[in-house]
Amino acid sequence: MAQLDISTVIDRPVEEVFAFLSNPENGPKWSSGSSEVMITSDGPIGVGTTYRSIRSFLGQRIESETEITEYEPNQLYATRSISGPFPMESSVSFEPVEGGTRITGTLWGEPGGFFKLAEPILVSRMKQQFETDLAHLKEMMEAYAL
Repeated sequence: MAQLDISTVIDRPVEEVFAFLSNPENGPKWSSGSSEVMITSDGPIGVGTTYRSIRSFLGQRIESETEITEYEPNQLYATRSISGPFPMESSVSFEPVEGGTRITGTLWGEPGGFFKLAEPILVSRMKQQFETDLAHLKEMMEAYAL
């Protein structure tokens, strides 16, 4: 199983950072591999919310369905894939700190098919992409562009 951990501090209040990041439809605004996200369930965002996403990674188009499994406003949200090329779970925590909000994300995945063969490359490239995307998110949020 592959695992990635990443963290940064964004100079914005925790309520603003959480509100933006916990809405899956905002993914394409800051994540380079995300091209489309659509919530597929009714009601407000929270535990049980499902969404369909289309991403590209290592030249592959990845379509998946995801479910929010934990949702504690301004503290934590977690997801798990319910369809797609490999099972994946993620958790993102939010902590108010001097200078803004610390975001800590963890991603677990079990590559299959093409991705299983490329697991060492996959983990390295995913970490690189997440670090780049998180730096982009930080820059845009701190510039109030999001």
